[in-house]
Amino acid sequence: MEPMTRPQAIIEFCLAPLKLDPQSDAAQEVARRMEHVIKTFQSKIQQPVSVDFSKMPSLVINEAAFGYE
Repeated sequence: MEPMTRPQAIIEFCLAPLKLDPQSDAAQEVARRMEHVIKTFQSKIQQPVSVDFSKMPSLVINEAAFGYE
């Protein structure tokens, strides 16, 4: 997987597992907020942010600590 720099590509990748209706008001509002955060961060560091999800560490959830629901 190539690193992503476009805010919209990052947002789409992050929201994909939720299978939201992209036309819903909620999905559009989430995308709008995430885009604002990414663009604000990029402007503060004055360069594009590159995200490489292939190097993302695995997330291990301790179900015993939080219940098995």
